[in-house]
Amino acid sequence: MKLSKTKKAVIVIVGVCFFALSFYSFKQDDKNFQIAKNLDIYYTLFRELNLFYVDDVNPDKLVKTSIDKMLESLDPYTNYISEDDVEDFKFMTTGEYAGIGALISKQKGKIVIAEPYEGFPAQKSGVKAGDILLEVGGKSTEKLSTEDVSNLLKGPAGKPVVLKVDRYGQKKPMDIEIIREKIQIDPVPYYGMLDKETGYIRLSSFTADCTERVKMAFLDLKEKQGAKTMVLDLRSNPGGLLVEAVRMCNLFIPKGKEIVSTRGKVKQWDKVYKATENPLDTVMPIAVLVNRGSASASEIVAGAIQDLDRGMIIGTRTFGKGLVQTTRELSYNAKLKITTAKYYIPSGRCIQALDYTHRNEDGSVGAIPDSLISKYNTSKGRIVFDGGGVAPDVAVADETLSNLSANLITQSLIFDYATYFSNKTEKVASPETFTVTPEVYSDFIQFVKKQDFKYESKTEEELDKLTDVAKKEKYYDLSKDEFEALRAKVEHNIDQDLDHFKKEISELLADEIVSRYYYQKGAIKAALRDDQDVDKALEILHKPEGYAAIFDAGRIIKSN
Repeated sequence: MKLSKTKKAVIVIVGVCFFALSFYSFKQDDKNFQIAKNLDIYYTLFRELNLFYVDDVNPDKLVKTSIDKMLESLDPYTNYISEDDVEDFKFMTTGEYAGIGALISKQKGKIVIAEPYEGFPAQKSGVKAGDILLEVGGKSTEKLSTEDVSNLLKGPAGKPVVLKVDRYGQKKPMDIEIIREKIQIDPVPYYGMLDKETGYIRLSSFTADCTERVKMAFLDLKEKQGAKTMVLDLRSNPGGLLVEAVRMCNLFIPKGKEIVSTRGKVKQWDKVYKATENPLDTVMPIAVLVNRGSASASEIVAGAIQDLDRGMIIGTRTFGKGLVQTTRELSYNAKLKITTAKYYIPSGRCIQALDYTHRNEDGSVGAIPDSLISKYNTSKGRIVFDGGGVAPDVAVADETLSNLSANLITQSLIFDYATYFSNKTEKVASPETFTVTPEVYSDFIQFVKKQDFKYESKTEEELDKLTDVAKKEKYYDLSKDEFEALRAKVEHNIDQDLDHFKKEISELLADEIVSRYYYQKGAIKAALRDDQDVDKALEILHKPEGYAAIFDAGRIIKSN
């Protein structure tokens, strides 16, 4: 009996489906076997280590190390969060914890108050930046890490903790009792007017309800202070909550517009996020400031505003983190922060760096070959590219510090001088007007000379490397006189260098000194006086034709 073409087709399709299902089933069984096999190997290996290793092993540390290394092989953002680290994780997403409200750091082997937050328990109790923490709650900090001390400072709200501090200029250590409070870090540390027409909002993180703070600031600047243009500063903002990034864009983007989408292996993570509310303003000229430290949610906001031609982006290429993390509950109150999808902004390009294993030293996107990137278009037809991060419409080169300034910072001499200065000077001029006078700078030079300050210029560092190579290859003795003559020529002179880099060092000193009297807001105000990104934003915002030209169709936006 002959089969019709239809019946033959049905038989072929059924056969293919059966083969595919069998192959899929085989693949799944094989994968399950591989998982079971490797877990069994891991268990038996751990058991043997525990029984026979020459020294005692710490099971918690051993397992955490193995988990961390395993996740590190996937991407930088899939992390294991132990029960002990859960509180720190909550702070990252909410900006809230119970403690004294101060930033600490380790300097010269000692735990130091780097910054007491204005209006919080530490500052209200008289704690100052530069105070050395000797004890927390009766426990010495001598051999503790900053993380250990941070954990001691945190505790139930309403409970007291006593700090023993050593303060510059005081003969004896001081005991300071502080009542811990619930600390909510303001995601908008400062906003104000840059001039008569331009408002400025600094957003430091995308924590819960940060959009409400930006909304309040925007309305105040626009309706009460007369702002006609706006600068939104997302520099060094590491990101945070996706939903806040979407809400933030919605302040300036019409209802119904797509802002970002996510796509992953599991279909439940494929989502499209659109503006769902009526915006505050869709026409005011906006400049968004970004740099290499602007990541994740910051890149969604900058990327969406660029792709929808709502505002101009100024600065440097952003970090390039376009991976979506979801938190999954594990046993014993631990958590797994796991990458489940990637972000795609309105033009269709992905924020994630194509290669996150080869980045710049700070972790940001490195150079990307043209052969690896693809072209996309903004809503007005401007040409943009993927490859990682968001390239600015207006590129402003990073300001690089001299080696002298970098060493003054890393060896804490800028910080220490501000401590010395603030403990002998009752008050200073406002952040907008304070300057480091010639007398103050001369005093700083004398302060530095009294310290055990040593540094090398970049040229000297490179010469050291060349000398080492020459010695290894046995060429040094042949050219010893030339090497020594060159070293004599390039050897730094601290007096000359302090004079040569006076302007740069004075600005660093001014920012640090101002922060001792006016805290974070004051430091931001002081830094804005000499900010090349802000200057560039103002230059363009003040020229309507220049701002409009940013959005010309066919304009190519690319930086590498």
